[in-house]
Amino acid sequence: MSVFEWSLLLGAVAGLADVAGGLVVTIPKAGNRAFLKYFLAIGAGFMLATAFVRMLPESLEKLPHAFFFVLLGYFVVHLSEHTLVPHFHFGEEEHHEALIHPSVSFLALGGLAIHTFFDGVTIASGFIIGPALGLLLFFAVLLHKLPEGFTMASVMLAAGHSRTTALVAAGGLGAATILGVLLTSFFSEHVGYALALSAGVTIYVAASDLIPEVNRERGPGVAWAVFGGVVLYGVADWLFTSMGLH
Repeated sequence: MSVFEWSLLLGAVAGLADVAGGLVVTIPKAGNRAFLKYFLAIGAGFMLATAFVRMLPESLEKLPHAFFFVLLGYFVVHLSEHTLVPHFHFGEEEHHEALIHPSVSFLALGGLAIHTFFDGVTIASGFIIGPALGLLLFFAVLLHKLPEGFTMASVMLAAGHSRTTALVAAGGLGAATILGVLLTSFFSEHVGYALALSAGVTIYVAASDLIPEVNRERGPGVAWAVFGGVVLYGVADWLFTSMGLH
């Protein structure tokens, strides 16, 4: 398979994880959802390790002024969250009556779509540079996709929309991921910019969205899961290197 085909395939898998997260909310009695906080914690650790150990060094190799675009990526998401979308917490919006205005739910969809678009950019830019980085970034994205879809569907339900609309909204996040893959693949000559922007987005999502949610949990279990995400990154990186994927 070509680089583009791998990027598109795994981008689609990541997008389907958004839908799976939506299903957790929209299917009655879908089971215990407490496990989502561990996905958040592991994803935060994995994403931070990936950003600082791989994405930033690779960005600097391809772009001397990469840190400007890292900062730009960080603030793109920051501004989208705090101007377009009122603040909400991952996984806490599970309601079954209209608690927020319907327009807020669509603003939330727009804000999260920016996140997920850059998820696709991240996956595609990693594969353009090399299969090992592409796979690492795919796993970094995948680990927070389920809570992301869960959140989007929950916001839609909180606004009084139907379960079908909530699930379609989660699917929209998946579509934004695939769009990010396609645009990055078509403009692959600008991969240095894409990777630097994605690094900024990754750091923001991990440090400003996921870690605060982890810190809200009592007990050491979830905190250790963050460290587990870092260990998981190290194991994955070693495994891909030993397999000759550079």
